Amino acid sequence: MADILALAAHPDDVEQTCGGTLIRMAQKGYRTAVVDLTAGEMGTRGSPEQRLEEAQAAAREMLVAERHNLLLPDARLENTFDAKCVIAAKIRELRPRVVILPYWEARHPDHARASELGADACFLAGLRKLDVAGEPHRPSKILYASAYAAVRPSFVADISEQLERRLRALFCYQSQYGPQAEGNELFPEQEEAAERLRAAARASGLLIHVRYGEPYVVKEMLRVDDICRMGVPSM
Repeated sequence: MADILALAAHPDDVEQTCGGTLIRMAQKGYRTAVVDLTAGEMGTRGSPEQRLEEAQAAAREMLVAERHNLLLPDARLENTFDAKCVIAAKIRELRPRVVILPYWEARHPDHARASELGADACFLAGLRKLDVAGEPHRPSKILYASAYAAVRPSFVADISEQLERRLRALFCYQSQYGPQAEGNELFPEQEEAAERLRAAARASGLLIHVRYGEPYVVKEMLRVDDICRMGVPSM
C-alpha cells in the first residue's frame, strides 16, 4: 500500500526527476513507492543485476517504503494491453492516491511510453471487469515530472532540504556514475552530474522563490480554495 507511487522506465529515472518530492513526502509521514518498468538492461553501463541492487539502495536513501521492478523489456517498451494490465495489477496492489509519471514527450522513447502506459494503467485499474488481480482502484491524481521537458510547469515542489539526499540516492548507481572507462562520451562524471542537477533544481526553485525545486505538469486545472494563502508572492 502507498499514498504516492512514482512510476518510471528505468532504475535511476525517479532519482533524477521526482526523488526530492518522494523524500519530502516520506518525511511528512506519507508512504511512498516506486515501480520501475525495466531493469535498464540495454544501458551502456552496468548489468541488470547491478542496477536492481543499486535501485534498492537508492530507495532506502529516498525513504521509499516499497520499490518494484516489472522487468518489461528495456528499449522495447510498447503501449500494449498486456503491458498496461501488468501495471494496472501493481496499481491495484499498491492503491496509491497520487501517481507520478514521466512527462509524455521525451528524447528516450521508453520515457514517453512509460508515461502513456502509466496513465492508461491508472484508468484500467479502476475497471471492475478488468481481468487482473486485485480489487479495482483508480488514483485520484496524476502528476507528470517535467524536469527534462522544455515546458512551463503547472507547479513546483520545494525540495530545498531534500536535494542533497536526492543526489546521494542517485549516486547509489555506481554502475552508471562511478569512475569507469566505458561510455565516457555519454556519461558525465559524478561531480559534473551533480552540478547539472543542482543547476536545474535551482532554476526550478527560483520560480517559487526557494533554493531548489522539482517541476510538475498536470493536465487538469488546479483548484485554489483561499486566494489569501497562495504561496508565491507576485512582486
